[in-house]
Amino acid sequence: MDPSSSSTASASAPAPAASTYSSDSGGPAAALSAAVATASRRFQHLLDRSTPHVGRRWLGLAGGVLVYALRAWFVGGYYIVTYALGIYLLNLLIAFLSPQVDPELAEVLGEGPALPTRSSDEFRPFVRRLPEFKFWYSIVKAFCIAFGMTFFSVFDVPVFWPILLFYWVVLFTVTMKRQILHMVKYRYVPFTFGKQVP
Repeated sequence: MDPSSSSTASASAPAPAASTYSSDSGGPAAALSAAVATASRRFQHLLDRSTPHVGRRWLGLAGGVLVYALRAWFVGGYYIVTYALGIYLLNLLIAFLSPQVDPELAEVLGEGPALPTRSSDEFRPFVRRLPEFKFWYSIVKAFCIAFGMTFFSVFDVPVFWPILLFYWVVLFTVTMKRQILHMVKYRYVPFTFGKQVP
């Protein structure tokens, strides 16, 4: 075969087909990334729309808690998951009841009390360390994760659940006592029900 004929044949032959994905689309990874971004935007839009509906959000959470409780009751296990959920909820509650700037820490640093201590002091509204919406959202996420864990037997560790319950009650009592003493010492109330606003 003549070498010159092979070079002309290869030049006239059609080029191999380009990749099935163009460089503009980026392939399946880009499509997946776009789908995740769209779903994330839609989810954030739903969260934004639910923000002013406090009562409905907490009512929905109560329904979710009931579903989790029924699942744990009928399965008859997953006490470690429930205990860990209880500890996490206790931490969230403490952050929800605490002021954003701890008055005890402010006194130590010499910045003065962050909350008014006398009636003649300037009115400063109570600002939580963990806002109500983030508190609610964190609880919802925790219950969803715990509910998902009840479908995997690896998390069903056999334990004597009354000991866990007793330990959680003691921990809750001690923690709440400390938090209430902190509220009394620095004269702040983390709730706005019935408060007079100037």
